Amino acid sequence: MEAEAADGPPGGVEAALSCFSFNQDCTSLAIGTKAGYKLFSLSSVEQLDQVHGSNEIPDVYIVERLFSSSLVVVVSHTKPRQMNVYHFKKGTEICNYNYSSNILSIRLNRQRLLVCLEEAIYIHNIKDMKLLKTILDIPANPAGLCALSINHSNSYVAYPGSLTTGEIVLYDGHSLKTVCTIAAHEGTLAAITFNASGSKLASASEKGTVIRVFSVPDGRKLYEFRRGMKRYVTISSLVFSMDSQFLCASSNTETVHIFKLEHLTNSRPEEPSTWTGYMGKMFMAASNYLPAQVSDMMNQDRAFATGRLHFSGQRNICTLSTIQKLPRLLVASSDGHLYIYNLDPQDGGECVLIKTHSLLSSGTTEENKENDLRPPLPQSYAATVARPSTSSASTVPGYSEDGGALRGEVIPEHEFATGPVCLDDENEFPPAPKDVLVESCHLFANDDALAGLGRCSLQASRTLTLLRRW
Repeated sequence: MEAEAADGPPGGVEAALSCFSFNQDCTSLAIGTKAGYKLFSLSSVEQLDQVHGSNEIPDVYIVERLFSSSLVVVVSHTKPRQMNVYHFKKGTEICNYNYSSNILSIRLNRQRLLVCLEEAIYIHNIKDMKLLKTILDIPANPAGLCALSINHSNSYVAYPGSLTTGEIVLYDGHSLKTVCTIAAHEGTLAAITFNASGSKLASASEKGTVIRVFSVPDGRKLYEFRRGMKRYVTISSLVFSMDSQFLCASSNTETVHIFKLEHLTNSRPEEPSTWTGYMGKMFMAASNYLPAQVSDMMNQDRAFATGRLHFSGQRNICTLSTIQKLPRLLVASSDGHLYIYNLDPQDGGECVLIKTHSLLSSGTTEENKENDLRPPLPQSYAATVARPSTSSASTVPGYSEDGGALRGEVIPEHEFATGPVCLDDENEFPPAPKDVLVESCHLFANDDALAGLGRCSLQASRTLTLLRRW
């Protein structure tokens, strides 16, 4: 699942990384620096393999890769209004688009590409980059907060619907119509994310104390988790595991929280056998007579597992991924490191740090010697975490059973929603003739139309340039 770093290093200290993001299925990590950007494969715990690196565009602050394909989207501080789409294996630019203000975030799946500005969201058809819709009637969104379902069969979009409350607007990226609005929090939103199928939506407010999960598309509240009570925090990333069993949240504190999405059964013994059990039953009964806010707090679920970071205050993103058939917690930080933890999906508890990788020098690995992977983990633990895959085995060469790329083989390209269109052969998308077609499209708001019609209108001018194939 995709996550992106926030702007601005803490304490005025220059961060090593200007941005970092996991791709849609958490099999790749992209980082941006002053010099350019890099892409890494996340198929192994012991070794971090650099897939691609480029210094052609400096000062990158947005870099997003489409699954494990050759398509990568880059935005630089040198041209913050321009989105560049590249086929990095061929070293060619597919197209670039210019917008009316700075680009704040980009989201993409196999059918849609979203460009989020402070006061507008542009929805493109990713196959030909045609602009399908411009959402203009939105409140100011200075953080560029938005989410796109990675499931191209629904392509739901979520974005803030209010400047003062935590209202979420759910939008259908296929029909290009608003589905519903969700009153998620009393305070303004800090994070929103879909699960892999697009059937659930999680959110957190700027206080960062409560995380809620809603069903899609009806917006019904399914879960409510309490991250903490002692202090307000800034949520930096929020992501579901690919199987939607867990939800992970990182913040500006030293703790990453992992919540398990399961409803507790009511099969409790009528007569508690211990004093603590008796008191727990009494508190639950008393909650029915307490004010709603206090009762809700008592009924909120707490973290199932946690990951301890050796730092706080640094920008970071987290994700949950299956690597070498075991569940892992991954945390990338602005200091230029990737931390990999083991997660026990049965008992939870504190995740164990097993590896630290440097992202600034490929091939450099810092091991946590106390928790080295060799010798292998005991069979009892492996048996609990090696769950059978719920999806059918991939027939595409180069895929392992858990969906990651096998080491030593070329990372396989994605297939689009209709037809096996690959990005590493002569059928690359968008279709290119003998010469590579580079398209520059300038999108801007017409202030005269805004005064006359009450909303912005879109005008587009296209400049087509033929470049010789490298």
